[in-house]
Amino acid sequence: MKKYGAYGLVEVKGESNAVIVVDRMLKTAEVEYVTQDTKCGGHALVFVGGSVSAVTAAVDEVKNNAPCKVIQTAVISNPSQEMVDIVEMFKNR
Repeated sequence: MKKYGAYGLVEVKGESNAVIVVDRMLKTAEVEYVTQDTKCGGHALVFVGGSVSAVTAAVDEVKNNAPCKVIQTAVISNPSQEMVDIVEMFKNR
């Protein structure tokens, strides 16, 4: 299990949009794709990890220059162990 300084979360509708958003974030900053979770109604929640500044830059890029409709974004800096456990649970599904 890798420890990140921050997690970036972006929610979009549709798996193809999730791929486009992850691609944009990976090209914007030094972040790593961590996992994603699909919700009812086709909503996909993607997680990236990295330093706080890199994750913030990546999330801001897709929020401010959205390649598709972005429903919600968040940056979680210095994630708690409980947050890390939640992300690991998503990865292990």
